[in-house]
Amino acid sequence: MTDDRRTQLADNLARVEDRISTACAKAGRPRGEVTLIVVTKTYPASDVRLLAELGVRQVAENRDQEAAGKAAECADLPLTWHFVGQLQTNKVRSVARYAGIVQSIDRLRLVTALSREAVRAERELGCLIQVALDVEPGRARRDTADRGGVSPEGVAELGDAIAAAQGLRLDGVMTVAPLAGPYAGRQLAAFERLVEISSDLRATHPAANMVSAGMSADLEDAVAAGATHVRVGTAVLGVRPRLG
Repeated sequence: MTDDRRTQLADNLARVEDRISTACAKAGRPRGEVTLIVVTKTYPASDVRLLAELGVRQVAENRDQEAAGKAAECADLPLTWHFVGQLQTNKVRSVARYAGIVQSIDRLRLVTALSREAVRAERELGCLIQVALDVEPGRARRDTADRGGVSPEGVAELGDAIAAAQGLRLDGVMTVAPLAGPYAGRQLAAFERLVEISSDLRATHPAANMVSAGMSADLEDAVAAGATHVRVGTAVLGVRPRLG
């Protein structure tokens, strides 16, 4: 069964690689400018091990309950773990132990908590600011929004806070294709807006050059817009089983 799964993953990775390469060529970008992050949520550590054998070095999870055990089981592998889900402050200590990059920074309280735990763990954590593009410009984002993210107007303040925090490194920005608001159904425009926000951030923080955008369904739009990292799950691992 493992051999069958390995072959399946290898075939899927090859297809995704072809999609990224084609999108880069179409956009006039070198293939090396775009990094694939494989989202392994709901899939077992055995799949992560196979992916590592196939050359994957960047993997992502969105729930600490699942990620912590999986990262521990795969601690011998040369992987960078990205945390991409909404992060509650009571999970920060756990996440700070295994994550190399936290992609979902969207509030100052989280910066403070992550900094404290990174220092405690004697680690440096890369941080991406999650930008919410599903609100109208100038309108406040509701703190209760399910998908998280800070409004574009809040990026500069959050970036300064991360850059000044001990144990944290400001790496760039991230977004999820919006389901509502002015960019709903307009992934390319949304990702282009994220790249503009990234450019503004780099004026103050030149090293914050990561732009994480695009998933299985819209990675081509992300590459066309200028994303440096795409987060792909289903296209590599298959359709996820329904939970519960």
